Amino acid sequence: MNKRPKILIVGATALALAAGGAGVASAGGSGEDQAEGPDVAISGSALDQASAAALDHTGGGTVSGTEVGDEESRYEVEVTLSDGSQVDVQLDRDFSVVGEEADGAGEDESGDQ
Repeated sequence: MNKRPKILIVGATALALAAGGAGVASAGGSGEDQAEGPDVAISGSALDQASAAALDHTGGGTVSGTEVGDEESRYEVEVTLSDGSQVDVQLDRDFSVVGEEADGAGEDESGDQ
């Protein structure tokens, strides 16, 4: 009768380990995501070109963040405008603007003010 509880404990442990491993595997993402890593900043001459293109598109402001391999484009440049609002400018490999997303001043992540 003592063998049954041991078998249940071993089985439950194996299930927990398998579930944990599956969670780690799914959190890793695709090979492409892992190759560049999460939130890799633009650097070198690409940073200069991306910043210039984004600031030209927004008509000024300050570059407050950058990312290579963003899910929407090759480059993303976050520009903070003089009123405090932020604009994420999406650029392709040739530093051409392919989109933008504005974040209003005073908004939180949910969009509430």
